[in-house]
Amino acid sequence: MLDRAPRANIEITPSLLFTGDVAGKAEEAMRTYTSLFPAAAIADLHRYGPDENDREGNVKYARFALAGQSFSAMDSSMPHGFAFNEAFSFQVLCDSQYEVDHYWEGLGAGGDATAQQCGWLKDRFGLSWQIVPAVLPKLLSGPDREGAERVMDALLKMKKFDIAALEAAHAGRASS
Repeated sequence: MLDRAPRANIEITPSLLFTGDVAGKAEEAMRTYTSLFPAAAIADLHRYGPDENDREGNVKYARFALAGQSFSAMDSSMPHGFAFNEAFSFQVLCDSQYEVDHYWEGLGAGGDATAQQCGWLKDRFGLSWQIVPAVLPKLLSGPDREGAERVMDALLKMKKFDIAALEAAHAGRASS
């Protein structure tokens, strides 16, 4: 039992294990992600050497940041049976249609086109992302429940979100 409370500024870092079909792709994924996001960089990159527990050159451990959020990454050629799936995703809140388009196109390039629905996509490394307009929570909440229902009906028919169409649905107008 702790004799005092945990510190308030503790950091939680998502850790990504690239295994199975994407084993050996950790560095490529980090370079892809850091090229798309602001305040992004690879901080540490350590590789397996000869006679270690994985393929020489694979990422043993790496730290990187996207939009100031820390992540870690590793490769593993071992047959773990683990895989990324839609039960866990990263949500990117976008202030404009330009940002929605930028992240949708950049993260979706080479990914599974059949996994694109309602603002969700799966990138070519198997990670799921939600590319969401920052205005969406406002459109779905508040006193105008009919407007919120129209927004929900509209977004369920979209792959990539269209902010103007969502706002038009909320207002009860046809989108142009």
